[in-house]
Amino acid sequence: MRLLVASKNRGKISEIKKIYKDSIEVLSPIDIAIELDILEDGNSLRDNSLKKALAYFRKVDICTIGEDTGLFVEALDGKPGIYSARYGGKGDESNRKKLLLELKGISNRRAYFKTVIALVIREDFFRFFEGKVNGYITEEEIGNNGFGYDPIFVPEGYSKTFGQMSAGEKNNISHRNIALRKVLSYIEDKKDKIESLCK
Repeated sequence: MRLLVASKNRGKISEIKKIYKDSIEVLSPIDIAIELDILEDGNSLRDNSLKKALAYFRKVDICTIGEDTGLFVEALDGKPGIYSARYGGKGDESNRKKLLLELKGISNRRAYFKTVIALVIREDFFRFFEGKVNGYITEEEIGNNGFGYDPIFVPEGYSKTFGQMSAGEKNNISHRNIALRKVLSYIEDKKDKIESLCK
């Protein structure tokens, strides 16, 4: 079975391919030379994930997952939330710097990552899956692994950031992994029906 990931984010694509390497053939827009510019203007992670998945599905007619992830910080009333990917306006580093600046001097560092995945089997046949990891924001960047906010987020029950973890360590506990495992469980549960549609 093939599954297209509706994302140009190389970090996300690599993570998903590693998680699914023994189960599903994962394709990215890079693999099939397709490039779409999709405005993520939805009001929720769910809206954005479905918008991305449907756009790519309509282009290539391959079963597709669209994913949107947000970092929600308690002391900032949930910001950056759905705007996490473009919070600082100039990529991952600027996003982290802006967040750390806004939290300067604030003792409440509690936050959580949430991922929503839309699985599109057909235009009128799609499902949503969610994953969430609680944790806190550090006062400085620690670690060079991962991407996004990984170097400033420590998951609950751990003493190091996602940025300090190996890909395997992070993938075992991440919000994205939780949601992707739910997708895989759903596909396996309805294997005959889905595989007949996802050629």
